[in-house]
Amino acid sequence: ETAFGLRTYFLTASGDDGGISGTLPIVEQSSLVFGRFHSSLPFVTYGGALSDNEYVTRELAARAGELARSRDARHVELRHKKATTGLSLPERNDKVSMVLRLPGDEDALAKSLGSKLRSQIRRAEREDPEVIWGREELIGDFYSVFAPSMHGLGTPVYPRSFFEVVLTAMGDRASIIVVRVKGKPEGAALTVRHGAEIEVPWAAASLWGKRNAINMRMYWEMLRSATIAGAGAFDFGRSTVDSGTYRFKKQWGAEPVDLHWCYWLPDGGSIPKLNHSNPKYQLAIRAWQRMPLWCANLIGPRISRNLP
Repeated sequence: ETAFGLRTYFLTASGDDGGISGTLPIVEQSSLVFGRFHSSLPFVTYGGALSDNEYVTRELAARAGELARSRDARHVELRHKKATTGLSLPERNDKVSMVLRLPGDEDALAKSLGSKLRSQIRRAEREDPEVIWGREELIGDFYSVFAPSMHGLGTPVYPRSFFEVVLTAMGDRASIIVVRVKGKPEGAALTVRHGAEIEVPWAAASLWGKRNAINMRMYWEMLRSATIAGAGAFDFGRSTVDSGTYRFKKQWGAEPVDLHWCYWLPDGGSIPKLNHSNPKYQLAIRAWQRMPLWCANLIGPRISRNLP
């Protein structure tokens, strides 16, 4: 609501004692190509229902379907991390999270990576990189790397205000890392801690940074920091199985964890493909990549608000 102006709903279930036993956030989006649709939650890997038991989860999902029908939405996407027994909704099975279980100390982490990977990390030392951790004061640096990276992928970028809202909402659980070379940001990422796990939902490096292993140094620093902080696992974020990003994360020792993205469909139709694999996107992606960066940064935030 704050960053994108999207309509949101919060479905809740109450127990006999009046206390909340479950909740399901729903965000409404729409586009000329795909019409109106609901999701929980867009822009991130994990969403779906939070509840005391699976019965409540099923009831919340059913109510989400009723809401979607009343709003004439074409589907509801529930981004669950775990399978829910008896939900009886079709699922996507092409997406996974890549998760690395962390050892107890930095030395054990370095040894687990192997000599080839450690050599790639050391390659960045030739450029004398400066690694900085912070929060709001680094959003400008982060965005200066993230926006061109999204443009190169043919993806409309989120507004800078979205990341400002994320940091405000998450408090001390969220941090930004920036790697500068000669004062210029060449790699940047935003990490979020939840319990014993640290996730990196958004990360990017410049083309120069990738060629000179700045991205490798950045990921090492994130893993090292997570280990020192006592985290039990590092979540590299979601990937399509066997994609380039999947293989990049796999080389760090991360293992795939199946995601359970479930769909309510009003008339039993097929699961929508609101991603780069959809042919409807391909022409738009190529056109977006050819657009001047300044123009893409101006228009992108208006379009990304309706991309899940």
